[in-house]
Amino acid sequence: MELIDGKRISAEIKLEIAAEVEQMIARGEKRPHLAAVLVGHDGGSETYVAAKVKACEVCGFKSTLIRHEDTVSEEELLATVDKLNNDSDIDGFIVQLPLPKHIDEQKVIEAIDYRKDVDGFHPINVGRLSIGLPGFKSATPLGILTLIEKMGIETSGKHCVVLGRSNIVGKPVASMLMAKATPGNCTVTVCHSRTKNIKEICLTADIIIAALGVPGFVTADMVKEGAVIIDVGTTRVPSTVTKSGWKLRGDVDFDNVAPKCSFITPVPGGVGPMTIVSLMKNTLLAGQHAIYKD
Repeated sequence: MELIDGKRISAEIKLEIAAEVEQMIARGEKRPHLAAVLVGHDGGSETYVAAKVKACEVCGFKSTLIRHEDTVSEEELLATVDKLNNDSDIDGFIVQLPLPKHIDEQKVIEAIDYRKDVDGFHPINVGRLSIGLPGFKSATPLGILTLIEKMGIETSGKHCVVLGRSNIVGKPVASMLMAKATPGNCTVTVCHSRTKNIKEICLTADIIIAALGVPGFVTADMVKEGAVIIDVGTTRVPSTVTKSGWKLRGDVDFDNVAPKCSFITPVPGGVGPMTIVSLMKNTLLAGQHAIYKD
């Protein structure tokens, strides 16, 4: 069993991005600029945005954080999005999810200029991904494929089972793994809450991507010998051994599943760091106008 160290791989990629930014500056080009919009004071969102700002520093990007209280109106938030769309110095921006219940998240996502949508959530980017055209790829699926590529894991002709059908992870990662690309060319089965015989389906998988948000869902009796396990789950569960009183737990019963695997990601330190570095990769592409030229 080999542990897939997302922390190490993401650190290496950030240094590669930083070197590329320095080359851009040396050519007289503009430093890439990422903006983040944070609504309210959700602990998880605060942590994620702080990590993204820190990653910008390492990569040599300029970053801007725009805060709104959770009482902000949908109209006010949309006005912020419109302002960022029209700011020529901003190459890409994100609106950190989740948003308060009185705001329509999909409406906000669709208001973002797809050419600045470095989260890869806009329907235009999602649609382009699904038919194999260039576009900003959703950060977590892109991070998963980057891990697979960096570890030299063969995907062509393999059976991949994706657990979860979310718009953020399950659906886009399935599309990316089916694509005629490397990594890619997988036969993909997507399982979800209404799927029957999940255990039997998982036992046929060469690769399992667990993105259900159910701690410990994937157990050893669901995994064949030599399978590759990518654990996307990050659920906070109570803990008596941490100062915070909680710890992150993945969707995989790591201790019992790991001995059967050829490769497996830990939680934390697997997919999480790769999500952030994928956002950095998209921001670099936006700063270089590498996907959308106009």
